[in-house]
Amino acid sequence: MGARRMLIIGAVAAALLTMTACTAAPHSSLPTQEAAMTDATRDLLTAAAAGDASAVEQALNAGAEIEAQGSGGMTALVAATKGNHVDAARALITAGADVNAKDDIQDSAYLYAGARGHDDILLLTLENGADLTSTNRFGGTALIPASERGLLSTVEILLEAGVDPNHVNNLNWTALHEAIVLGDGSSTYVDVVRALIGGGADVGIPDGDGVLPVDLAKARGYDAVVAELER
Repeated sequence: MGARRMLIIGAVAAALLTMTACTAAPHSSLPTQEAAMTDATRDLLTAAAAGDASAVEQALNAGAEIEAQGSGGMTALVAATKGNHVDAARALITAGADVNAKDDIQDSAYLYAGARGHDDILLLTLENGADLTSTNRFGGTALIPASERGLLSTVEILLEAGVDPNHVNNLNWTALHEAIVLGDGSSTYVDVVRALIGGGADVGIPDGDGVLPVDLAKARGYDAVVAELER
């Protein structure tokens, strides 16, 4: 009876797994299912991902749905931005694409351009309604990953635009914390720290463990960063 009981339990478990898979909700980020897309909309998504601005315009003129979501929940604009296809992104934004529309992993054209230093596209989004308070999947503004990656020109653009330098993300870090903890203390990061402080970053905000930025820098031997923080 023991063996039979195990077989029954196994069969029930397998059936439950099958039922769960069959009844799972459709992908929430694809309100426009690809099977229901028009040819023009499919052409738009393909052209945007390839960076073909001319084909983007042709698809839009043919009636493509500009906010349709394809692979990964990406709109055409997000796809163009992730490829750093400036002309395609410009064509989409000019046609009214939402610069704040997010994909499955909470990337928008604005957030991704800021995080990756795609400054030409970033400026386009800022000129066309970018939400400076918008946050990524880590609860951070565009300024935080830009600081983490040492993208000085991007940091300066975002600060000039008015992004809050003291926003705290889900890791309890500000842009200043990330520039120190995830940076390497090189001259690039010294410049980023200087820009952040000049842009209003509060050197007195501790991380989630109560450690101040200057102490984080000292612990890593980043003397030049320490000097900027102690000015």
